[in-house]
Amino acid sequence: MSSLPADYSDKKKSGLFIRLPQLQAKAPQAIAKAFQAEYHGITLTDDYHWLRDQGYPEVNDKPVLDYLKAENDYYANFLAPHKTLVDTLFEEFKGRVDETDTSVPWQKGGYEYRWYYQPGKEYKTWVRRKLDGIVEQIFIDENLLAQGHEYFSLGDWDISPDNKYLAYSVDTDGSERNIVKIKNLILNEYIEDQLTDAAGSVLFSQDSQSLIYSLLAKDKWRTLSVNVHKLGTKQNLDKVLLSETDESFYLDFYLTSSTDYLVIQTGNSITNEVSVVSMADLSQAPQSLNKREQNFLLQADHGNEYFYLLANDTHTNFRVAKVADNHAIYEDWQDVIPGCDTRYVKGIQVFKDYLAVEQSIQGIESISILPNQQPSYQISLPEKVASVGLGTNPEFTQKHLRIRYESMITPGSVYDFDLISRTLNIRKVRAVPSGYDKRNYQTERIMADARDGKKVPVTLVYKKGYKKDGTQPLYLYAYGSYSFGLAPDFSTTRLSLLNRGFAFAYAHVRGGDEMGYQWYLDGKLDKRTNTFNDFIDVAEHLIEDGYVAKGNISIEGGSAGGEVMGVVVNQAPELWRSATLAVPFVDVLNTMLDATLPLTPPEWSEWGNPLTSKETFEYIQGYSPYDNIQAEEYPPMLVTGGLNDPRVTYWEPAKWTAKVRATKTDKNLLVMRINMGAGHFSNTGRYGRLKDSAEEYAFALFAHGIDK
Repeated sequence: MSSLPADYSDKKKSGLFIRLPQLQAKAPQAIAKAFQAEYHGITLTDDYHWLRDQGYPEVNDKPVLDYLKAENDYYANFLAPHKTLVDTLFEEFKGRVDETDTSVPWQKGGYEYRWYYQPGKEYKTWVRRKLDGIVEQIFIDENLLAQGHEYFSLGDWDISPDNKYLAYSVDTDGSERNIVKIKNLILNEYIEDQLTDAAGSVLFSQDSQSLIYSLLAKDKWRTLSVNVHKLGTKQNLDKVLLSETDESFYLDFYLTSSTDYLVIQTGNSITNEVSVVSMADLSQAPQSLNKREQNFLLQADHGNEYFYLLANDTHTNFRVAKVADNHAIYEDWQDVIPGCDTRYVKGIQVFKDYLAVEQSIQGIESISILPNQQPSYQISLPEKVASVGLGTNPEFTQKHLRIRYESMITPGSVYDFDLISRTLNIRKVRAVPSGYDKRNYQTERIMADARDGKKVPVTLVYKKGYKKDGTQPLYLYAYGSYSFGLAPDFSTTRLSLLNRGFAFAYAHVRGGDEMGYQWYLDGKLDKRTNTFNDFIDVAEHLIEDGYVAKGNISIEGGSAGGEVMGVVVNQAPELWRSATLAVPFVDVLNTMLDATLPLTPPEWSEWGNPLTSKETFEYIQGYSPYDNIQAEEYPPMLVTGGLNDPRVTYWEPAKWTAKVRATKTDKNLLVMRINMGAGHFSNTGRYGRLKDSAEEYAFALFAHGIDK
């Protein structure tokens, strides 16, 4: 068993904070094997190319598995002396879990639905009862379905309109290739039909005799087609509603709010085509609502004989238009909400008597209501800076609107907004059994100066009394990709940091959509470096304003956010006390050069295609974390990954760890944890995820000399 020096503490040495040292046990050293490839006359050298098993997605290569095992053993060696801290954190996390948590019920098709947790169980139990009855029927017990599986994830479920059949999709290895099963709820038995290689979503036809699902390609993780499966027939006889040959496009589908139309979307991050087909006749060919044009994105809903359309064709921040469903041509689109520089329209839902709109105004989330034939208005919310959105609203005709709400200090809440009285009625506030008083905590939104003059939002939370004199630690988190904005949310696990003197901050860097859709566009393709610059500039702003001292910041990002972490530890390693790179996308250039990988062609719209453009090649090469590892001092790092991850393949964190360890000049700790039975989302179940979080927070706390 290896341990750290006994005198390790939170003291400064030579003007710098002491960093978490490597273990006394020898760290794994991956063998360097020369590998070269040439693109655009430029030679790439990759000594750890061999860590990609050439039989992937099967991973059977013994040297590869041996290296991953060695890294996991080294990680376990680090954890062993700190089991007390990990266990303490885990018990704190568990103490904030409502053992019998249940959802607010919702109504659909003459039934009331809800889910609940059983004490001590990892997964949800789903029940329903007739509106005129009292007996609840369990139709899905995830705990039973998860038995015997190291990994379990319920993808989607649907109950047929005649309330006879249940269909659900499950992933039991993290590969995100789902199996769909169908159950007769009257007889309480499964039918023989079982669909494989499904993307996840399921939807019954109006006559309850067919099931709509998406089929994944056998050799690649992309949706090949949207299919209709007739119950009682073989999967190979399924009807193809719509297929997609462009390997850069994804396919998905959903039901309109009116339940009259099936919407099928095919596209990528910058372009999509939306088609509709009447649910009354799935034998019809889908009708396209827009042309497949570059930089044209569209979402569609339907109600009251109109298609309602959320589109960016006339303004970057999207507009809302409508068109009659019997003559749905582009030339007839009518503006409902014109595009606007300050209002970013993010989502819509149509109801019989009104339209609900999710929006962000100057980075502040809100919901507006557009009643039929009446002026629009905005719902008044308890806090200015909060995460707010539409909740579960499955009924087309309803007099209330369900809203989800939370902030950095307000636990997740459910409101019903009364459309008549225009009042918010609280239905649920997430319980924290061990106790929580929001009055003891404070949140604020500040704007940090970026080097190009932009103002980058930062959302902070800390326990009251936090000293803004640089003496206390700070935990900084970012994502910054795919127009996914970090919402100012509540976290029970985060409380363990705040209660130990940390401030926690979200850096809303470009690449997300927090400040509108242009904010996303300004952090992708040939503007990608804005994202990394923003993160460093936010950190320096927090240092200058006294929130934290230089070198006393722990940072974290996952997936594309892990890419951000890789870049900033390369570019500004002196700023960080520790870094957590969760399933990090760090081998950007090599991944984008490999068109055989399932996700590469669709990702070219996000990162650029270095195969066809030398300029793009050189731009990505200039920031790609793996390609810019240097002989310098790096902060202590925890790197995580999943062997079955189809999004960020396991060899990305593995190659990064191997190369950093071989190149860096310091003796700071570097550990990697590869989950050998999971994918992108690591452990499943509410307690499984908490165990992972306990280990990750323990790493950060110990990096700051905190061991209890």
